Amino acid sequence: MRCNETCHGAPVLKHSKTEQRNGHSRGLDQKSTLDILRILNREDAHVASAVRRELPRIARAVDTIVQAFRKGGRLFYLGAGTSGRLAVLDAAEIPPTFGTLPSMVQAIIAGGKRAMLHAVEGAEDSAANGARDLAKAKLTRRDVVVGIAASGTTPYVLGGLRFARRSGAATIGLTSNPDSPLARQVQIAIVPKTGPEAIAGSTRMKAGTAQKMVLNMLSTASMVRLGRVYGNQMIYVIATNEKLRCRSGWILEETAGVSASTAEHALRQTRHDLPLALVMLKTGATAAQARQLLRKSGGNVRQALEAARPRGADSRRRKRSLGEN
Repeated sequence: MRCNETCHGAPVLKHSKTEQRNGHSRGLDQKSTLDILRILNREDAHVASAVRRELPRIARAVDTIVQAFRKGGRLFYLGAGTSGRLAVLDAAEIPPTFGTLPSMVQAIIAGGKRAMLHAVEGAEDSAANGARDLAKAKLTRRDVVVGIAASGTTPYVLGGLRFARRSGAATIGLTSNPDSPLARQVQIAIVPKTGPEAIAGSTRMKAGTAQKMVLNMLSTASMVRLGRVYGNQMIYVIATNEKLRCRSGWILEETAGVSASTAEHALRQTRHDLPLALVMLKTGATAAQARQLLRKSGGNVRQALEAARPRGADSRRRKRSLGEN
């Protein structure tokens, strides 16, 4: 097998930063436990700064995702191995945290559900399967696809992105190699340069940590922009267990400025619909009126509250902000 230029049709990894040996971790197998941990920790410390340098590209990606959501589009993550598993983790946590439908943010992993717990050999090598899986999801031009591959060379992801481009969907790439095919193929390339891993080529480490951070940013910032957060509170959290029911009560107490008993009564009255209870308590609206305000704002709690505020109150608030009496 020749690996100077390609390997089974995929661009060679040999010269990728993520595949090179790390001079700071040479002789790792001869170190003490504490020294091994110090080396790993020192390497991990570079990840946040690598992600920070990508914030302008991440912001562009968030704005693209939000625009798609507002037009009824969906967000698809596409990855293999570690990248795919991190994508599944992020997508799975969006509905309970932000009260969205599972279809709004979806993760597609090479090899399907089995690949979440087991290595599915060869699953990432098929570009056709990447395209096939997005086609099965009925991808449209309103959607956004985020292709994730530390190396930037995974055929499954590249094939899916080519299909996404042909479908008219927006394309975003997340990789740790700036000169990779993935970075060149997408409309927005997010490339945290995490460099060589402490264990050469083990991109479940620094590159994976960077991916987790960026995915958190993409989904969380998008949900904040859509109004699924009020202040910094999870106003759309779904109370599926006792801990979350208690959290809902605390959030309502703090955001509405009411007692625990008042918050509990409002939640019972709305069947634990936290946004609805908040709008009712802060505006004095009935459940039907509050539901209408939320519907008109597209679920944006702050906009619903602003719409309920009398114009005179807005005028007085503006005067106060200008120092007027």
